Amino acid sequence: MDLREPVLGEPSIPHLVARLTHDARDVARAEIALAKAKASAAATRYQRAAVLFASAGVLALAALITLLVGLVFTLATLIGPGLATAAVVGVVLLVALVLALAGRARLSARPGQ
Repeated sequence: MDLREPVLGEPSIPHLVARLTHDARDVARAEIALAKAKASAAATRYQRAAVLFASAGVLALAALITLLVGLVFTLATLIGPGLATAAVVGVVLLVALVLALAGRARLSARPGQ
């Protein structure tokens, strides 16, 4: 017997409980499907944003490299290509060292400091 068919007369308690159980199961399935759809939409949105951020990062890195090469060429006219390269690499490594030490200090610091 289909639980959705109307029952002639007043429905019995077992029939009402069975119908309630069936409806609760349907609601649970619908809620799960809704949660899956929301998660899928959010994942798609975050995936697209991540691709855009990664592209921006690659372009920013390319711009930084171009800037450093230009700085080497500019300094090469003043102090020669070898010393210009050494100076630019030294300054960039010094900045990288300072950033790495600052990051390590933040990792070893207690929360809230």
